[in-house]
Amino acid sequence: MSDSHRHPRCILALEDGSVFIGRGFGATGTRTGEVVFNTAMMGYQEILTDPSYCGQIVTMTYPLIGNYGVNLEDVESARPHVRGFVIRELANCHSNHRATTSLQAYLAEHDIIGIEGIDTRALTRRLRIDGAMRGVLTTEVADPEACVRLAREAPGMVGADLVKDVAPKEAFDWQGGLDGEFIVTRAAGGTASPSKRVVAIDCGMKHNILRHLVDMGCEVHVVPPTTKPAAVLGREPDGVFFSNGPGDPAAVGYAIDLAKGLIGKVPIFGICLGHQILGLALGAKSFKLKFGHRGGNQPVQNITTGRVEITSQNHGFAVDMSSLESAGATPTHINLNDKTLEGFVHKDSPLLAVQYHPEASPGPHDATYLFDCFGTMMTTRQSPTAEQMAEAQAALQNRTA
Repeated sequence: MSDSHRHPRCILALEDGSVFIGRGFGATGTRTGEVVFNTAMMGYQEILTDPSYCGQIVTMTYPLIGNYGVNLEDVESARPHVRGFVIRELANCHSNHRATTSLQAYLAEHDIIGIEGIDTRALTRRLRIDGAMRGVLTTEVADPEACVRLAREAPGMVGADLVKDVAPKEAFDWQGGLDGEFIVTRAAGGTASPSKRVVAIDCGMKHNILRHLVDMGCEVHVVPPTTKPAAVLGREPDGVFFSNGPGDPAAVGYAIDLAKGLIGKVPIFGICLGHQILGLALGAKSFKLKFGHRGGNQPVQNITTGRVEITSQNHGFAVDMSSLESAGATPTHINLNDKTLEGFVHKDSPLLAVQYHPEASPGPHDATYLFDCFGTMMTTRQSPTAEQMAEAQAALQNRTA
């Protein structure tokens, strides 16, 4: 097979008129989506299979991707959800004892277009300065001007309900914790016998969240976000979890209505989109970030303890802090890069929400103590205090020292 057939000419065009020409890998064809960047140095399998990336063309800032291949254990959902994948250089061969296939073969199997050989530094700089943009990735359209027109005609992210594309259609029970190849990093540690019942609202949930819930001793029942509050409460849960997911949180009205029907009636923990949904359900407002927070090295300060956590993040929207405080919630975490809201609790209802990913795999693991805070909240039926967060953080630090 010729190299030109294996790696056809591929174009990435942005709505601002920028055009990048490289070599295609994986699938062929034409895809549109919001072009964003991720600063993680590893974990491309987690990124590809994170449902929160539905509708997006993801650019990796680390220059060499694919060197450890793909395995069947490190996926965060049943399939990749990105619209396209942009890298500087694709590894010619992969080397890892757990790998079952190459990155190129994996993308081809799941009909995902990749492009390599472009200046990802220049692309990232443009996205940082001008913001995330609509784009097109194609091996079919040769005319750059036509590609730019396709990018400009693509739907935007504001107002997009992409949860409906990734959420489950039916409820199911989840089993399987942080055993085998997964490193246990929670303060409690080890898989306990189920002692708490949790209903998890799946808006595009990563599997590692479910593994953490099981590991902390929970019996987990997963339901779609279209489920009615009465059906959730009818299972008599000790706690409810709202998951991550893609798109504009303000467009997911059915999930916001579900949250409104549960707040104050059961302890609730929300991550990422779940954080945004809970904020909106309380009466806060959300807004679109210029280029979002995506990567495994985002600094967040827990303002209740003063400690700084290095976190994994993937979001393009945020909750307005002043409107959240007006709604009766208390901010607990802020992003140290741009001072946006990263977490909150509620003074009257047992509720904890964070914008980032404490379940991150491969990491970092600074924030896994928050799962223990959720466990405490299910027992006390009160939002975690600063002292309880500090104790959970200290226990985690002692365990991983």
